[in-house]
Amino acid sequence: MAIGNQSPDVPSRPRTAAVGDLAKIPVTSIDGVGGQLAARLDRLRIRSVQDLLFHLPLRYQDRTRAAPVGGLRLSQHALVIGRIEHTAVTYGRRRALLTRISDGTGALTIRLFHFSQAQQRNLRRGRWLQCFGEVRPGPATLEMIHPEYRVTDRPARPDPSAGLTPVYPITEGLTQARLRRIIDAALADHLGSVVELLPKKILLSLGYPALREALSYLHHPPATVSPEQLATGQEPVQQRLAFEELLAHHLSLRLLRERRQRLRAPVLAGDAACRAAEDFMAQVGFQPTAAQRRVVSEIGRDLERDVPMLRLVQGDVGSGKTLVAAASAVRAAATAHQTAVMAPTELLAEQHWRTFSGWLEPMQINVGWLSGQLPARERRAAQAALAAGEIDVMVGTHALFQAGVEFSRLGLVVVDEQHRFGVDQRLALRDKGQLGDHVPHQLIMTATPIPRTLAMTFYADLDVSSIDQLPPGRRPVDTVVVPESRRPEVVARVAAACADGRQAYWVCPLIDESEALDIQAATAIADALSLALPDHAVGLVHGRMRGTEKERAMQRFRNGEIDVLVATTVIEVGVDVPNASLMIIENSERLGLSQLHQLRGRVGRGAVESVCVLLYHPPLGATAQFRLAALRETSDGFEIARRDLELRGPGELLGTRQTGLQRMRVADLARDRALLPKIQAVGQRMMRGHRGAVTALVDRWVGGGEDYSNV
Repeated sequence: MAIGNQSPDVPSRPRTAAVGDLAKIPVTSIDGVGGQLAARLDRLRIRSVQDLLFHLPLRYQDRTRAAPVGGLRLSQHALVIGRIEHTAVTYGRRRALLTRISDGTGALTIRLFHFSQAQQRNLRRGRWLQCFGEVRPGPATLEMIHPEYRVTDRPARPDPSAGLTPVYPITEGLTQARLRRIIDAALADHLGSVVELLPKKILLSLGYPALREALSYLHHPPATVSPEQLATGQEPVQQRLAFEELLAHHLSLRLLRERRQRLRAPVLAGDAACRAAEDFMAQVGFQPTAAQRRVVSEIGRDLERDVPMLRLVQGDVGSGKTLVAAASAVRAAATAHQTAVMAPTELLAEQHWRTFSGWLEPMQINVGWLSGQLPARERRAAQAALAAGEIDVMVGTHALFQAGVEFSRLGLVVVDEQHRFGVDQRLALRDKGQLGDHVPHQLIMTATPIPRTLAMTFYADLDVSSIDQLPPGRRPVDTVVVPESRRPEVVARVAAACADGRQAYWVCPLIDESEALDIQAATAIADALSLALPDHAVGLVHGRMRGTEKERAMQRFRNGEIDVLVATTVIEVGVDVPNASLMIIENSERLGLSQLHQLRGRVGRGAVESVCVLLYHPPLGATAQFRLAALRETSDGFEIARRDLELRGPGELLGTRQTGLQRMRVADLARDRALLPKIQAVGQRMMRGHRGAVTALVDRWVGGGEDYSNV
């Protein structure tokens, strides 16, 4: 099928009714789809004819040519045609039906664990079998286990003109063959009703093929294109659909922004608020950076409006996001409004509580603490004080949005490490302050910087501020990569640092021994270091300890009573001990790039030169080499984020915020990031002049999913 760049012969203005028709025609209108099959399709989020047409293949198989049995290789997926020599039921550990076929070049066994008597009779000696599956080792010959097959009385020949065979996402009780028949029926009956939603001029300027052509091609690509070529996702038809899908998600966020701007928020302005923020910045005991002052001003301008602020503050580890949040809380308190500060872990939340208390209570701003670990009496007292308006800033974990927690006048919500929270959790906290159409302002912070283009496209409903400057005195951390065989040298380095009065972290990914993963456990490392460093105190912190135990160990580390703190990745975020100048990370090859960067950021917070040692178990795979090389080459969090996007895609960067991104049908943000600048430009044009198409595109690709991003 030829793919050109001509606009389809359909109206340039979308007929929303026609789009709605396809979306409203149930799958049960397709021949052969009854209630039971419809229920299975529903598990794949396929409920309408439109859903069927846009349920795109994961990959493709070439069944246009048969492979000689004698030339098959292990793990190869191949089409073979052979004559049945023998069929029998065997009784070993599992009952199985074995059929041996031959094509003159070799023999192959077909193994079926689930079969009927009719199948057994059908697979009789002398008949011909055409089957497609994965080649596996067997006791006598190579095997295929439960391949797709067809029995004939004469040798069948594959049809080179048939094109590649699509492989779709399926669910239990639904076979590939059955789903292909259903989708083919939908294409035959309804492809002509698919409406082009991209305006004609935009489609021509992009040079993309028409939507109907792209859908037809992707469901039935010709054999002239290889499955490997399609796997790259760079075919024009794939890029055309990826563009439309990414555009729809982007537009959904723009619509959310418009919706939010129709709500109202308290105005946190006036001379008292400005003066209080200035006084706070002057009395913190250090000189805020120009970047911190700029972001504080950006937030201040937002808070002076009656439109709800939704601002993402991103900054590298140690850039001073907490100061920015505290300055915003001071403005809220000066206008008699409360602030909620939510952090993902007990350790980080309690550290925020101590920091906010030290900064704000001298200004007569009351700071409270709420956690699931609090005794019931203390918890009830904190909730009562909060509801009575006696607490100005309440810091806590997930406990903040649970039932029974009531604010008096919640004006500002601060969420730290936003990617660690589910969208519904942030919505629940925001709703604590909703009165009619009035909602609190929201400030979202992340220490995982997001590349600018990605942020502009997939945080289009937020304003983004970047603290792109580290406080003076912060020294870069020297990062070294060391094989596990040099562990004694690393232990000696730790001993030397402790002898000089410094402290060290030793991070282990797991708590207990795991033979399956071959990872040294934190408990075993703590015991070994206690023996190796008899003159120095070794402590242990992990996620299974009670909150009071963790805090006691951390407090002893802060006070210098513990020289080496062995910990799991629970200390990844927020823990600040300036005297700690050495970080050892076990099994560093198993951790993600952003996570390694976060852990490294726990050191280098004092004036002394700091070192991060990445211990690894050889041999290193290509991905692990990429990660460790990146850590060694740069300490710039924005550059780390760019490389992490290359390596793993947007999941780690966007977290659970955009739930719809986890359901992309064709687009891949890492692969398709070059499309993002075009998407922003086209998104602006469509919001200005093609509003009907905007709504229809969002309905087609996102559906109701955009509601979950409204935070």
